[in-house]
Amino acid sequence: MSKMWAGITAGITDPVADDFNSSIRFDSRMFRQDIQGSIAHAAMLTARGILTEREGKVLSESLAGILKDLEAGSLRLDLSCEDIHTFVEQELTRRIGDTGKKLHTARSRNDQVALDLRMYLREECDEIAALTKTLIVALTNQAEAHKASIMPGYTHLQRAQPVSFGHHLMAYVMMLLRDLDRISDCKKRMNISPIGCCALAGTTYDTDRRMEAELLGFDDISLNSMDGVSDRDFALELLSVLSIEMMHLSRLSEELILWASWEFQFIELSDAYTTGSSIMPQKRNADMAELVRGKTGRVFGDLMGLLTVLKGLPLAYNKDMQEDKESVFDACDTVKMCLKVFTPMLATMKVRTDNMFRAAQTGFINATDLADYLVRKGLPFRNAYKLSGQIVARCLAEGQVLETLPLEIYREFSPLFDEDLYGEIDLKTCVRKRISEGGTSEASVEKQIAYVRTVLNND
Repeated sequence: MSKMWAGITAGITDPVADDFNSSIRFDSRMFRQDIQGSIAHAAMLTARGILTEREGKVLSESLAGILKDLEAGSLRLDLSCEDIHTFVEQELTRRIGDTGKKLHTARSRNDQVALDLRMYLREECDEIAALTKTLIVALTNQAEAHKASIMPGYTHLQRAQPVSFGHHLMAYVMMLLRDLDRISDCKKRMNISPIGCCALAGTTYDTDRRMEAELLGFDDISLNSMDGVSDRDFALELLSVLSIEMMHLSRLSEELILWASWEFQFIELSDAYTTGSSIMPQKRNADMAELVRGKTGRVFGDLMGLLTVLKGLPLAYNKDMQEDKESVFDACDTVKMCLKVFTPMLATMKVRTDNMFRAAQTGFINATDLADYLVRKGLPFRNAYKLSGQIVARCLAEGQVLETLPLEIYREFSPLFDEDLYGEIDLKTCVRKRISEGGTSEASVEKQIAYVRTVLNND
């Protein structure tokens, strides 16, 4: 097959080089965007009198026919073509003859591929945002169901203070809300049209780049033609956004894996999202969560790979930039797959509130509340802190917890202790009293849930 660039050379390359150079195996997924962009380009050329009305009509109708046939499966991609742009143009020319060759007037594959990629990725942004919202809903529903379920809160993976399981889950909801904001921001900078920049220097034809951009739903056009064809910041930014979201999913995955272990037994994951062992019949492995945790490294690698590809490139377009698509496509596919499995896994998760509460009782996580009790009685906080630590040590020595240590022993440490102590250090009281905005009290968690639902409803 002759090459689009045959002219100064015969366009004949070694078959191994052809295969190495080809991108149609992965850029073919952009066929819709490529054809939609071409239809808009034909309309612009017609409006500017560069094509006749008849030529524009034939081009648009024929391109729409190619799109319909590809979507129906009656037309198959020719993988011997160098890229999706070549395939569409050659199929168009096969159908309508020389008129098809006029479509490429006032554009280059350099601005064409940049256009296709921006159009494709803005759709990916919408799909990933929708999946993220679905996960937020699942997490928020679980948080509402467990807004009063007490568990140990951890720092340094050591039991620290009592919190509700709902409060813990809402922390991840807040992370995912920021991910939504980042996706939206990224899409704004992505939605800039490069078409009309041509190879790098623009064109001598009297084109209307803004008309073409408007037809394709772009907010603006790239204002420098060299930047327009060589910019891949939008792909890097999306990879960064996806890496951060995967980091959040990975952190939650790690906790799900711990919570589902025999050592914690805080949750039980549905059989639909766990696997067994080939030789150990007692095993129920949180493999879906483990895979999400593992695939996070893959998305990070996509980001680092593209950063490395771009870091030393001179302006404007270089063939190295063909490597952008596999990285960003892989990351999008991976994130979508993870979100699709994560949401139902969380929605069907069984929470062992009894085990959570038992763990909270035995961890001395109300020691801060013990110190606060003394502070309210007039003892300076540092003194109260030290005294509370000594009381915890006494409990450990005698096999007691703060709630069961007799009042006479408390009074050995300070006469400030009275009968009201036990109500103040009860775990439910400890959680209920954390009334500061954003805290773990049930009322605070309810406010957080209401806020999230308002954000989602207004989006």
